[in-house]
Amino acid sequence: MTTGPGRPRLTSQRRPGQSTPEEILDAAGELFTTKGFAATSTRQIAEMVGIRQASLYHHFPNKEEILAALLEETVSPALAAADRICGAPEPATVRLHALATFDVTQLTTTKWNLGALYLLPELLTDRFEPFRTQRTLLRGHYRQLADLALTEIADGSGNASPVLADLPFRIVESAIATRADIERGLLPGPENEGAAGLLADTCLRALGWTKPMDDIRSKSRTLLAETATGTPRHL
Repeated sequence: MTTGPGRPRLTSQRRPGQSTPEEILDAAGELFTTKGFAATSTRQIAEMVGIRQASLYHHFPNKEEILAALLEETVSPALAAADRICGAPEPATVRLHALATFDVTQLTTTKWNLGALYLLPELLTDRFEPFRTQRTLLRGHYRQLADLALTEIADGSGNASPVLADLPFRIVESAIATRADIERGLLPGPENEGAAGLLADTCLRALGWTKPMDDIRSKSRTLLAETATGTPRHL
């Protein structure tokens, strides 16, 4: 992506953003999630921003590069959080709850439901291999924490079922479809700001956690606050 000045814009600023690339991404995020990726042209994106199509190409050579940049925004924050959280000394149940809370929050509070783009057939091409790799790494963090949490929940008895380890990642990403249904009016909106925490609770319940959640929630909130901007913590 090129970030030089490009040609002068046709109109005053129409989209939020501190730079033209940010404005382009905002416009593309809206169009891709409302009209569809295939149905959106770079000309339409440029018109929403108020720039010439040639100016858009100064920043992004094609529509696929815009999509790649948007997808990177959905997974990089969670990966960075996972690196910090996985290195913390807290029990795996707490770390898994914290990661799920963070991830659901960022999936559901972004301006556009960019996670809905995950099922695009275009993502199977080589261009999106870096995104697929990042998402696989994130899934691996979930599986690692879930494996450890299963052992903790089973009190080290070795009776935990490894087939459950992928459930937390799937539960977290279910927030994408739920958000899409809410935006289409098919479901009522969340009734409180604790929706992310409730899905995080569900991740642990799916692994067999039957105890009260109050202590887990409290420690999860503390861990998120402690690892918000810091470097990875190690035992």
